[in-house]
Formats: sequence, structure tokens, C-alpha cells
Amino acid sequence: MTRFDLTPLFRTTVGFDSLFRLFDEMADAPTSAYPPYNIEKLSDDRYRISMAVAGFSEDDLTLELKQNLLTVQGRLKSDGDDEQPANGSAAHDGDGGGFLHRGIAERAFSRQFSLAEHVRVDQARLANGLLHIELLREVPEEAKARRIPINAANDSTVISAKTSPSISGGSNSKQALGLEKKSA
Repeated sequence: MTRFDLTPLFRTTVGFDSLFRLFDEMADAPTSAYPPYNIEKLSDDRYRISMAVAGFSEDDLTLELKQNLLTVQGRLKSDGDDEQPANGSAAHDGDGGGFLHRGIAERAFSRQFSLAEHVRVDQARLANGLLHIELLREVPEEAKARRIPINAANDSTVISAKTSPSISGGSNSKQALGLEKKSA
């Protein structure tokens, strides 16, 4: 596999260490196509992961979110009476019945998804052999973009706020509030 040298990006970026670490992890991680999944963008702040998990019930699936890493695991609870032998031959019960061909993959799996900051799992539901995981991005107010005023360099007027112990009725309203213009 081709490796990319991200060293030039380290010189011009600040705070993207986790993104570069994610690139390294993706390059080293083994890939598996099972189970197949889709990732949909429903709106600017809503996403859905849909996984094909035919043969699994709610009790066979676990979802865990730890440090922005969503792990979905599936492990069938074996009943003991319908286990298939490891060599792939048909499993038989006492009446001679069983699988002649078993093509539906019901093997254990573990799939991980890295979630961005402020993305949380809203809900998960299993319907028609598909596990739907609804994700919601909730950016707190302090993390949202805000406009920063720029002071003009040629403006030498500074307004300072002073605390006034009392406001006298006959004084100027600017002086009473403690606002005075000063030249710098």
C-alpha cells in the first residue's frame, strides 16, 4: 500500500493531530467487507449508518461509544441444537433435517466508526435485517463560529467603564454611568 508523508501538513496546521492519527490508523487497519453498510447524510446535522445484519436479533448486537469511537459488534447466541459443524457439512437433527446449503453469513463481526467531535448516537433500531444508527451533530454555542470585531488602528479614542459608587441626579449621564472618553 502507498504511504503518504504528512510532514508538510504539520508545519502549516494547528490542532489536527487526531486527523493525522486517523489517517495512519486507516492505512494500518485490516479491511473487511462484512457486514456491508451505508453512511447517509440526512441533513447538515443528521447522519445514518445502516448495516445489513440478517439473522441477528437485538440481543445479538451491541453498540458501544467510547472516546468518539463507535463499535458495533454482532455475536450470535448459539442455541446448541442448530449449530453447523465447522467443516461446512449439513447440520442434522434427529429427524434427518438440516441445512443443505447455508449461504447467509451469520458470523461474528466487529465494525468501528470514528465519529467527529460533537456527534452523538441519537438512536439505534433493527428493522427488516438492517441496523439503523441515527447520529446527530450538536455543536455547543461556545464552539460555533462567531464574529470578532477589529479595532481600527487610527482610532485613538478609548472608552472605559468605571464603577461609580452613586449616581447623582445633577451630573452628566455619561459621567453618572462611568463612561468617559479618553484620548490615548
